Amino acid sequence: MSRQSVDGYDEQAKMLVERYEALSFSEVHAWLFPFLPESGGSALDVGAGSGRDAQGLLERGFEVVAVEPSSGMRQEGRKRHPDPAILWIDDALPGLDQLMRRSLSFDFILVSAVWMHVSPEDRPRAFRKLLSLMKPGAVLAMTIRQGPSEPDRPMYEASLSELEKLAKTHGVSILHQSLEPDRLGRSGVSWIHVAMKFPDDGTGALPLLRHVILKSDKSSTYKLGLLRSVARIADSACGMVAIENDERVSIPLGLVGLFWIRLYKPLVSAGLPQTPANRGTRGLGFIGDAWHHLNVSPLDLRPGMRFSGKSAHALHQTIQDAVDTITKMPAHYMTYPGTDNPVFKVRKNRSRRISDLVLLEESYFWSFGEMLVPLPLWNALSRYDAWIEPALQTEWMRLIQSYLDRQGVEKNPREMIQAMQWSDPRRDVSTVREIAQTFLEKQPMFCVWSGKKLTRTTIDIDHCFPWAAWPCDDLWNLLPTKGKVNRNKSDRLPSSRVLFDAAERIMEWWRSAYTSGENALFRKRFYIEAGGTLVIKNDRFPVEKDPALPLEQIFEALSFKRLSLKADQGIEEWDGPG
Repeated sequence: MSRQSVDGYDEQAKMLVERYEALSFSEVHAWLFPFLPESGGSALDVGAGSGRDAQGLLERGFEVVAVEPSSGMRQEGRKRHPDPAILWIDDALPGLDQLMRRSLSFDFILVSAVWMHVSPEDRPRAFRKLLSLMKPGAVLAMTIRQGPSEPDRPMYEASLSELEKLAKTHGVSILHQSLEPDRLGRSGVSWIHVAMKFPDDGTGALPLLRHVILKSDKSSTYKLGLLRSVARIADSACGMVAIENDERVSIPLGLVGLFWIRLYKPLVSAGLPQTPANRGTRGLGFIGDAWHHLNVSPLDLRPGMRFSGKSAHALHQTIQDAVDTITKMPAHYMTYPGTDNPVFKVRKNRSRRISDLVLLEESYFWSFGEMLVPLPLWNALSRYDAWIEPALQTEWMRLIQSYLDRQGVEKNPREMIQAMQWSDPRRDVSTVREIAQTFLEKQPMFCVWSGKKLTRTTIDIDHCFPWAAWPCDDLWNLLPTKGKVNRNKSDRLPSSRVLFDAAERIMEWWRSAYTSGENALFRKRFYIEAGGTLVIKNDRFPVEKDPALPLEQIFEALSFKRLSLKADQGIEEWDGPG
């Protein structure tokens, strides 16, 4: 959408909102009701305007992301439809760059009165972006204005035949098409109505994953190790990812190296071969002298940790060795079926001088270079990691067992299974509990969920997003609650309304405990962790450069993460303490 069009909507926001709200969602969109998923789910409203349609979808059981590039329209829309289950975002076609960074997918997408604002040359790109946001079997509905353009809001001619061609090119089936009169009675204005269905993931990402995991030639476990490293980043460190272009995302190469080490360290320690000839540490290209001096637990190899002296030197060189091996081996030889084209492209930076202090933060990870991942593959890893990782682990263990058989070595299967597990930190809230207990001695504290006063005997620490579904001990995810409330919430996900009601209490806890506190290390850790696991920023690592980042932005990112967990994992919701 052009800047001129956005400005036109800004200047007339109040008048346009009054016009849109004069008609109900049902009056305008009754035609699409037969195509709405019966069970609700997640919906995307592109060009949400006044929020009328987002509210209508909400009332039909959807949680809604409302995309609107006009600040005036967003402001009016939020006033009229303040429900927390509608998440507003400043974005626009054809790029939808801010939305794409969040790796969300939707059961239903509505693009109403928007398509004619997208220039014809940008429409193929915009259509691809919309398809990439759809779940298998999702429905895309469009209304497209026909007739004269508004002078202050430029529009381009848009036809049904053009849309049919795009749908055919991408294997999308058209469920409904019609031409309807303008509901506001404007002379010469009519509307094309189209509903389309996406038959499957349509991107080729899942067949590609199946090929790499099950069918591609493997002289070692390295391809599986690289794919699983990227999958772990997609699951637990997506905040460090940058959108390279419409086709690829960019992830910091140092982070890939760190997660590679974290995966392989327990396997090597257990004496499990990673190539047919590998015994112990011999024959593995990523293991040099530095590996033997890296005497740390895999649990310590995570963003936010700090190393100094010999440990810093050993870690830095071990990451460099891992990056070198990844670049030369799996990234080079993991290719698309029937071609020599690598799936992952690597851009390495020159080796930097080893420092006496290493802080595992985003700028450090980018200093090694970047890895470019195809966007459809990244989306698949983000959305389906709960199913993809078990397949990776199974094939990895099959390869290890074949190497053991060749070597005539027997290993306890339990040992292999244990070494293969991702080394999530143990569920530990002790640090945050100590902070909370200290605060209780100085000032009143309140349960973030119920608002009731806490005491030393009633206080507990809750994982906002349940540990059972998403193991995360980041400071932003640990919240003071009443023990009774915590037990009632259990392993459920707070609903959008519960989270909204608790917003001020959550941000006040963050402010008091971390961002305004005297402990600079907690402050730094809070921002690094939030910037790593939540999608907050627009460019690379400003969270750690700008510690004054508004807590409202972090809370907004938390809300989007909640929607992602609900949509992708189907976690049961909690409606509050009652």
